[in-house]
Amino acid sequence: MLRQTFLSLAIFTILIIVFSGSSCNRTNSGAVTIANSDKFSSLDTLSTTSPDSAADRLRNLIFNSLVKKSDKFEYIGDLAKEIKFGEDNLTVTFNLQENVKFHNGQPFSSADAKYTLDALLEAKGYKGTAFYDSKPNPEDLKNPIKEPHITSIETPDAKTLVIKVRRPALVNQLLSNLVAIPIIPNNTIEQQKTSPIGTGAFKFGKFDQLNNIVELDAFPEYWEGTPKIGKLVVKTVTDANALQAELQSGRIDIVPNPTNFSADTFNSVAQNPNLQVVQTNGANIRYMSFNVSNETLKNPKLRQAVAFAIDREKIIKELLSGQAKIAHSVLPEDSWAYSAGTSYTYDPAKAKKLIQESGYKGEKINFKIAAGSTAISQYSQVIQNSLKEVGINAEIETLELNTLLDQLKQGQFQMTTAQWVGGNQDPIFLRDLFESNESPDKKAGGRNRSRYSNPEFDKIVNEAFNTVDKAKAKELYVKAQEIISNDLPYITLWYPSNMVVATKRIGNIKINPSGEWTFIKDLTLN
Repeated sequence: MLRQTFLSLAIFTILIIVFSGSSCNRTNSGAVTIANSDKFSSLDTLSTTSPDSAADRLRNLIFNSLVKKSDKFEYIGDLAKEIKFGEDNLTVTFNLQENVKFHNGQPFSSADAKYTLDALLEAKGYKGTAFYDSKPNPEDLKNPIKEPHITSIETPDAKTLVIKVRRPALVNQLLSNLVAIPIIPNNTIEQQKTSPIGTGAFKFGKFDQLNNIVELDAFPEYWEGTPKIGKLVVKTVTDANALQAELQSGRIDIVPNPTNFSADTFNSVAQNPNLQVVQTNGANIRYMSFNVSNETLKNPKLRQAVAFAIDREKIIKELLSGQAKIAHSVLPEDSWAYSAGTSYTYDPAKAKKLIQESGYKGEKINFKIAAGSTAISQYSQVIQNSLKEVGINAEIETLELNTLLDQLKQGQFQMTTAQWVGGNQDPIFLRDLFESNESPDKKAGGRNRSRYSNPEFDKIVNEAFNTVDKAKAKELYVKAQEIISNDLPYITLWYPSNMVVATKRIGNIKINPSGEWTFIKDLTLN
């Protein structure tokens, strides 16, 4: 009996030591585990031929760019300390930050910035295509001519980079395109694919491709100050139930904007005393889109009726648990060019009146949505019921995402819903979405999937795009938004909130409206 008691006490003591040691190690190590809902296909965000949202989230931790966005979504310097525009409206001079080092110890200079841009354009990856215009090729209609925006890149000294563009309208577009370009050290383009090197707050540790786990270490010589967190472990968890279990067990410390969580899931995890849910305003846009070339939907009065028939406030409150904000424009409210235009509040009587005026006779309207999202399915059904209540015969068709995207490009739809992430933060996006599809390359792959065409809008938005006078540009973009909100090729539904779930040990969670991971470098451990 005494022997059994002694053994039990010994085992109990060992367990205390093991668990205490494990807990102390986790708390004091400064390591934080982040869950990512998307898998990494590569770590290369410069020359890759296709988008990789997981790698781009890491880009904000490992790298800096020449340019970044302000809280008003204006373009300001990042590695560029100062940005100057030449009197010719073609020249942009970047005066670079001092005392910046790459993770390999090499000092950052203008030569590195030039090398990065040269490597980007030579690689012919998808990000490089943004630096070219497409023009119809009379000899080969399937392969348009690519005309580069940049005519020269010069480095007069180690801290000055000078870029010239082909025409004045491309100055703003240059700054916009540079935001997503990670600056790398000279002669490292191949190394970036397996062991990325940047100037960011965290340096690359290792990549477990089998388990889709990336480890990063704090960079002690980071030019904006060493992060409070010593180590990051970025772990891919695609299943919502598994992610919830990992959070509740403490194996995951923080999850920024988990795409596989529903509003109810956020409410559920918020009840856990060891977890916190931080909700802030987001800038991305959830929308509905019409094919305005379709015979049934070509009358704007019917599209306006659809807008008045949807009780967005009720959907946000009851279905989304308040985790969104009503949107009146494609642009976020904090944008320097924002205008609400015509607002569509819930008014079923007005919807019925507009239906009568439109000549709609109850024809079936196909409402195509992407499969795999419970949230999309739920709110689409609510919208469908709202439309039927005012006399619009909408029928939902659920398609695999790639199939749906192919059909949207070909114009094989009447009505659909989706979300734009990131692009809508720049008023140039209005031109991308709604300028008339005139060139062959636009018809094949442009963003104007609504087939919307309005010469007045084209004139105004192109004048805004080509002006270097910001005040004048804002005035024009406001007019453009008024036209769009009246013609209504899109119904802007809401801006989804940024939702961050974390354990209580994580402090200073201040995610920006874009939802980027830049806030990770400022986290603290409680």
